[in-house]
Amino acid sequence: MATKRLARQLGLIRRKSVAPTNGNVGRSKSKQLFDYLIVIDFESTCWNDGKRHQSQEIIEFPAVLLSTSTGEIESEFHTYVQPQEHPILSEFCMELTGIKQAQVDEGVPLRICLSQFCKWIQKIQQQKKIIFATGISDLSNSEVKLCAFVTWSDWDLGVCLEYECKRKQLLKPVFLNSWIDLRVTYKIFYRRKPKGLSGALQEVGIEFLGREHSGLDDSRNTALLAWKMIRDGCLMKITRSLNKDK
Repeated sequence: MATKRLARQLGLIRRKSVAPTNGNVGRSKSKQLFDYLIVIDFESTCWNDGKRHQSQEIIEFPAVLLSTSTGEIESEFHTYVQPQEHPILSEFCMELTGIKQAQVDEGVPLRICLSQFCKWIQKIQQQKKIIFATGISDLSNSEVKLCAFVTWSDWDLGVCLEYECKRKQLLKPVFLNSWIDLRVTYKIFYRRKPKGLSGALQEVGIEFLGREHSGLDDSRNTALLAWKMIRDGCLMKITRSLNKDK
């Protein structure tokens, strides 16, 4: 029962919808369910001529590890990914993301990227005693730290990675099946619709650092926003899971 109760708290088991209030805004940060958050923001192939039917492929795969107790980014993962289906980037894509053709040409296929990412995950799990929200079977060790993934919208993990892995018959790590959509969390907590990531940052008094649509810069800025929301009293919970309810 304890495991089921914790799963419900983490948002892995859906219950009747109750809209969280933002009564804690302006107060000290609340006790968080997760000790760490890993923020991901992919960049992918894209076109400006209505070719939305074309399959998008990840070309930049960044992740940053945020401590919810200190607000520090304690580790980062970053690599450029070589697209296989549409290997030549459009001019629009290069201009939007700042990613050059040579960078993806020298990148690794998504299969290798996921393998490298899993090694990074294993390393930080060992160093920081991290487990993910999907692995709640053994919480007897008080030293264990809970961790969840964070994205800005459901697109990165719910659409882009999900469908690319299916098309290419790649085994997607199961821990990427649940995440916190910070965009919807922001909307519920502050009771206003954000105007993009940079707009959300501006609304809470934070200047966007770096280049917009750079995956790594977007990930770092999303982490900054998450930390600001935590300080304002927002409790981070899983908003989306691809795992079938049991």
